[in-house]
Amino acid sequence: MTRVPASCMIKRVMDKKYEEALLFDFYGELLTEKQKTLYEEARLNDYSFGEIALERGVSRQSIHDTVRRTAHILEEYERRLGLVRRFLAVKKKTEEIRRLTDDPVISKLADEILEEL
Repeated sequence: MTRVPASCMIKRVMDKKYEEALLFDFYGELLTEKQKTLYEEARLNDYSFGEIALERGVSRQSIHDTVRRTAHILEEYERRLGLVRRFLAVKKKTEEIRRLTDDPVISKLADEILEEL
């Protein structure tokens, strides 16, 4: 069995957290209040399912199921709409323009675009 370096595992976890945060930022308003709250507490604030369940007086399993279904809903929105994918593509291209230019006007415009993203 091959061991995965800790740095690779941390990067994967951070990438997943970043992806979850982006999906929530883009599509969170399309969720119900319950979905938003539970997803945010579990995925973005790192509360355990047990902690959330205890606070709400429900089962850990019900929290797990709701958060899992909500993650699938967010992923489905992205699959259908692709807003996060487009956002990341524009951001990457704008950063590349910024990196490649010596023109202060273009640099300023690229910086403004990046700030607005």
